[in-house]
Amino acid sequence: MNTHTHFAAAGIETLQSWFNPRTALWESTGWWNSANILWVLLDYSARRNTTLYHQVAADIFAHHQRGNFLNEYYDDEGWWALTWIKAYDVTNDPRYLTMACTIFADMCSGWDPFCGGGIWWRKDRTYKNAIANELFFSLAASLSRHIPDPQEQAPYLEWAHLAWNWFAQSGLINPSFLINDGLDAHCYNNGGITWTYNQGVVLAGLVDMTALTGNSAYLHTAEAIANATITTLVDRQGILHEPCEPNCGNDGPQFKGIFVRNLAYLYEADHYEPYRQFILRNSAAITQKSRSLHYHFGLNWSAPVDVADAARQSSALDALNAAMSLAPAEEPDEICNPSATPDITDHPTQDL
Repeated sequence: MNTHTHFAAAGIETLQSWFNPRTALWESTGWWNSANILWVLLDYSARRNTTLYHQVAADIFAHHQRGNFLNEYYDDEGWWALTWIKAYDVTNDPRYLTMACTIFADMCSGWDPFCGGGIWWRKDRTYKNAIANELFFSLAASLSRHIPDPQEQAPYLEWAHLAWNWFAQSGLINPSFLINDGLDAHCYNNGGITWTYNQGVVLAGLVDMTALTGNSAYLHTAEAIANATITTLVDRQGILHEPCEPNCGNDGPQFKGIFVRNLAYLYEADHYEPYRQFILRNSAAITQKSRSLHYHFGLNWSAPVDVADAARQSSALDALNAAMSLAPAEEPDEICNPSATPDITDHPTQDL
């Protein structure tokens, strides 16, 4: 067992202290976050070849399936759909893939001609933003890879092409190859914050489109975005840093893990060594600099734990999950030293 695996296992035990079986959700965080937390548990289960957390997925599905995991936010729906695809991959239960298709069908209703296409962020149709459209694109591409029948697959692949072509021409990807938050009322890039998760979600869709089409241009675009992220959205130690730190509200603490999980997916496709090193470096920072004695992980991965909650915890675990499959069984101390003294104070995260 490598050190990343040890910390991931301990960190997930701590994460589960927030799970409320009565609501089948995690306390201390929100609805869309819970989709990502379940994704983390399923990813851990797959990497460890265990069924330990399969029942959590079954319980959440049973509790919430009546509403088909739909609400007023198309991005929330996208997170749940991707998580049910993950659940299908891990458990082979066809109900999960069917649910992902049901959610995708609802997301399709968010597409209209305003700004030349794209789906809205919310069903009140006031904002077209990056994350909703990245999720829509990546979900369409993923479903294309999961549906074996060519006739059934065709609509998903068509949507994936349409969604990517719109996104690539929308102006959301800026000249630095970073993705801004959304479009303004005149359908131009609004110059909004380049959140880390916006740089991540699109990577998976581009990897899947490479596999579906054989067109390496998709992979090259993914690499350009990834390279910009790991050289720009980092602190002085080269550790991933959210632009909102140290005050990221309820949503921001979830973002960095999403980027790392998708960077790991890109690495599985292109085996570009700097991506592996980046993931290992971030995992080491989490365990050495942002860990409490009770295996809580903080917002700023280069600083002591600020606040403990399920969003921060699962975000860090995304990185630890990825790292445990990329590191050798026993690592040299310079990569990750398990005996490093953790930060156990509760003082605020420091600005970098």
